[in-house]
Amino acid sequence: MKLSSIRHAASLSSLSIVLAAGIAQAAESQRQYGADPTLPEPQRGLLPDMTVPEPAPWGDRKPTVPDGFTITAIATDLKIPRQTLVLPNGDILVAEGKGGGNAPKSRPKDFIAGIIQSQGSASVESGDRLTLLRDSNDDGTYENQLVFADNLNAPYGLALVDDALYVANQDALVQFDYQRGQTQASGPPEVVAQLPSRINHHWTKSLTASADGQFLYVGIGSNSNITERGMAAEVDRAEIWQIDAETGAHKPYATGLRNPTALTIQPDTDQLWTVVNERDELGPNLVPDYLTAVQEGGFYGWPYSYWGQHVDPRVRPQKPEKVASAIMPDYSLSSHVAPLGLDFATPAVGGDFTEGVFIGEHGSWNRSDPVGYKVVFVPFSNGRPDGDPIDFVTGFLTSDSRTRGRPVGVTVAPDGAVIIADDLANTIWRVTREGEQ
Repeated sequence: MKLSSIRHAASLSSLSIVLAAGIAQAAESQRQYGADPTLPEPQRGLLPDMTVPEPAPWGDRKPTVPDGFTITAIATDLKIPRQTLVLPNGDILVAEGKGGGNAPKSRPKDFIAGIIQSQGSASVESGDRLTLLRDSNDDGTYENQLVFADNLNAPYGLALVDDALYVANQDALVQFDYQRGQTQASGPPEVVAQLPSRINHHWTKSLTASADGQFLYVGIGSNSNITERGMAAEVDRAEIWQIDAETGAHKPYATGLRNPTALTIQPDTDQLWTVVNERDELGPNLVPDYLTAVQEGGFYGWPYSYWGQHVDPRVRPQKPEKVASAIMPDYSLSSHVAPLGLDFATPAVGGDFTEGVFIGEHGSWNRSDPVGYKVVFVPFSNGRPDGDPIDFVTGFLTSDSRTRGRPVGVTVAPDGAVIIADDLANTIWRVTREGEQ
């Protein structure tokens, strides 16, 4: 071989190595998930990118699930299903409704964002009710669909402790008496505690109960993206409350969580976990929504910083002492995926999905390329997140950039079935191992 050919081949080889390294570095620079995500420099402009895929009907299609699993629509034509609760006899309660609506829109971008977001919302009226689904003969078909309670105020979080059924409305935590097999509430609920509801920019009130049932934990979102309505509007917001189930007395359990949209207790450890929707208008790859264990008394940054001590320069006045105390979350889910559902897997689920959490990602509205719109599984080992997220239910986005559905609540039933609320298709999906009812 001529020397010039050898040099040419060597040059091509070197170029390939450089290109491969560049591609690897670029991929690493875009790594958005896990315990140590790459955080780019903030990007600020007059308006953020805003795109919500147009709705499309499911028709005879279904979402996609892993090999060895099957998915079935067990309830349709609901009125904005948000969260679900599996009762001891196997009945499924569905909280239906949509709240908010009294947040003033003082900026042009607020009006524009409202229009964009509405494109990805169901056109039906808010149910403001609890619907009960019953499979009378255990064949996997929920032939009974009954109204358990109505005239509620945008119910969202659900929890059952012995014979007490708790519902987190957008303005109050309330309690119904419950007896096994009951199909309708025996009367109106009693108020356990009033919840912050002025403005209600983030109206959802997530809910779970401590393992011993003594306390209820309620997630309360902020009243703005990044304090643009002033700090007075944020009193008692961006927090998780701990509420005494007997007396209704409450205290902030953790603060600085912009919008803790789902809560759950980890089996065996009794540790509280949450998923949080983080702030907007810093670019398509900031700020990561996240999954984290919740430390009592912990501060998680909002509004002064994100992902630990990364200062948000938009906030005035700055508080360096608060930033210094900010806790870094456990696991990034990527930016703008909008997690709204969370539950721990059990061995009964089967396959590769026995140790970890399922997360319902409602999907982005504030970036040009949609992300989320699926249910993912984050594997755990030794009680902590360990590994990349795995797609569990997909197919909500179409090949022509429309969406057939948007996942919200995710509940793992004792038999291993995974129950998913879809608030765009107004459907409840049930995922099971093939061959099982």
